[in-house]
Amino acid sequence: MTEIDFANHPETDRIIQAGLLEDLGSGDHTTLSVIPPEVKGKMKCLIKSEGILAGLVFAEKVFHHLNPEIKFTPILMDGERVTSGDIAFTVEGPVVNLLSGERLVLNAMQRMSGIATSTAAAVEQLKGLSCKVLDTRKTTPLVRHLEKWAVVIGGGMNHRMGLYDMILIKDNHVDFAGGIPQAILAVEKYQQQHQLNLPVIIETRSLEEVLEVLAMGRVNRILLDNMNPDMMQECVHLVGGRYETEASGNITLENIREKAKSGVNYVSLGFITHSYKSMDISLKAEIYTD
Repeated sequence: MTEIDFANHPETDRIIQAGLLEDLGSGDHTTLSVIPPEVKGKMKCLIKSEGILAGLVFAEKVFHHLNPEIKFTPILMDGERVTSGDIAFTVEGPVVNLLSGERLVLNAMQRMSGIATSTAAAVEQLKGLSCKVLDTRKTTPLVRHLEKWAVVIGGGMNHRMGLYDMILIKDNHVDFAGGIPQAILAVEKYQQQHQLNLPVIIETRSLEEVLEVLAMGRVNRILLDNMNPDMMQECVHLVGGRYETEASGNITLENIREKAKSGVNYVSLGFITHSYKSMDISLKAEIYTD
């Protein structure tokens, strides 16, 4: 879980370029036919629901990609709690540019703010505990970068970004490998052969599997999957701080605190990126000038 500079990451530029290409194609013919290219104007970003704001920095990068001369004035900041009627930012420049970037900006901000809000709700449930909220790979293809960015804005932490930056031995890997010892030894051999030093997490489904992992070692974290709080607490006691522990599987806002109180270091949550409610946000024309 390395800290990522999301704003200046190549993925941010890729998403902006691909998003604009998808939406504009050969050109925003509606705007080009209605608004002369020399006309300048101003728009305000209007928040129409409550939650945690996310995507403002992304919005600025979209507009500056379209035209570096656009004036972007933030009023709020990513991570702030907002309510209906708040103004997040204003943006001034050629109207053609403003309207061409409008939908990409709103699509990103609405979804990122929804994820940040969902994440913040989970983080709030763990207040006073040392347990941290992790995301998962249950994200929208090709925009995972934005969704994991939103998790961080909401107060959560990123799990692995993909299959390339961590080794996570899950139940299917264990079953196909023939067991926990075989899977762990295969990972160790693979890392040596390929001169890798990736962190290793292994998923366990029972007390017996946790004991197998403890007998083998060679991992960084033990994932406790779909266990009830009592079993998790027993497993955490057995681990005794030798390895990090993570809870996952069917964790909701209603049961997250109970599971975290078992003593695990992390809870990983799929719902924060796949079952969130988008925030209602719009861009409104404020004034036009020659």
